[in-house]
Amino acid sequence: MNGPAARGPASNRQRPRGPRRPPKPAPGVAARIAAVAALHAVTADHRPADTVLDDPSGPFATLEPRERALARAILGIALRRHGQIRDALGRFLDKALPKKSGPLGSILEVAAAQILFMDVADHAAVSIAVDLASQDRDAQHFKGLANAVLRRLAEARDAILADQDEAVLNAPRWLAANWAKAYGAETARAIALARLEEAPLDLSARDDPAALAERLGGLLLPTGTVRLMPGGAIDALDGFAEGAFWVQDAAAALPALLLGDVAGKAVADLCAAPGGKTLQLAAAGALVTAVDHSAERLKRVEQNLARTGLEARLVAADALAFDPGELYDAVLLDAPCSATGTIRRHPDVALLKRPADVASLAELQKKLLARAVSLLRPGGVLVYSTCSLEREEGEAQAAWALGTLPLSPIPVQPTEIGGLSALCRGGFLRSLPSDLPSDEPRLSGLDGFFAARFVKN
Repeated sequence: MNGPAARGPASNRQRPRGPRRPPKPAPGVAARIAAVAALHAVTADHRPADTVLDDPSGPFATLEPRERALARAILGIALRRHGQIRDALGRFLDKALPKKSGPLGSILEVAAAQILFMDVADHAAVSIAVDLASQDRDAQHFKGLANAVLRRLAEARDAILADQDEAVLNAPRWLAANWAKAYGAETARAIALARLEEAPLDLSARDDPAALAERLGGLLLPTGTVRLMPGGAIDALDGFAEGAFWVQDAAAALPALLLGDVAGKAVADLCAAPGGKTLQLAAAGALVTAVDHSAERLKRVEQNLARTGLEARLVAADALAFDPGELYDAVLLDAPCSATGTIRRHPDVALLKRPADVASLAELQKKLLARAVSLLRPGGVLVYSTCSLEREEGEAQAAWALGTLPLSPIPVQPTEIGGLSALCRGGFLRSLPSDLPSDEPRLSGLDGFFAARFVKN
């Protein structure tokens, strides 16, 4: 009989053990962890989603590209469909979650987003959610509850979705009421539905929009914007490195057009960051002074100027205190606002903003308008704009300016904005998320913008 195989001397040695590495999460788990952390930061800590996504020490910082894309997709749905998700979960919860349950609410909502609206296996969404709850010292006490609620949700998914009114559930009541009063019930509903779709990727061309559209296989809008399907890395697009374009929603590109031919003119761009309008004006030949209170945000403008080969003077200063010692031929004031018009691109806005925000910002806008007029030479042109759907930040401000400041109106003409007569409302520019419809939902819509144009008397 053969005996056991002899072991060499090396087999008796014990290899030195270093510190144990934590096991690598299974595919998709890291994305769910990041989505839960980000959603909790928005809904519980009231942090804007962008600050969470861009935080170098935040939950998205170490994700691989595929995991990051998945996490962003989950977070986007969880924010856009937040009302539906809460309504669905509430059908299986007898009472509110305990205060000391940690991130349990966000864990449930992230799982529900997948079960209700994503092509994800139900058992995977449930299992990962239970695992995440198990890893938190507070949420772990409710992992059984999480398992039961999510399994029941999966079983009843079709019936729940058929019973829900997505337009009503996902729009905060105060915003829905504002939109109905301003635009009518039908349009208000269309706005609420439009925000449920991920916004397309809009690009402004440095030189030739038609050539850029052909180069990228994009859709050339009547306004000159090049529109692509959402998704993918922007810096990987052909022409990015050479500065052929910059990212800018089609509606956001319209206010600068209202200044007309600015070649050789001195133009102040107040509250300029992130700089899309500064780049537009520079590309049109204006002598641009871009003013913003945030030196950090101006760094992004500086980077885009360098990438595109365009020039502008950047000034980090409070626009209310900015004193250049000269008067400008034109001023573009894209004033700070509630940003409710950007709810397609920034769905967290609907969760973070309150009516009080609109009121306080409206007072700031009046001050900025008065300051903008003081920087204009007589006969100079002022364009006031906001990315808000609220009339208090748009039409009401224009009325106040005309009644208070030495200004006369210059009505907006359809020919100035690609022939889009539907956006010329009452002599002003007013775009809505439901405007510019398309058979492909992901190629439709605009940010909600208001713009008024004046001449200084």
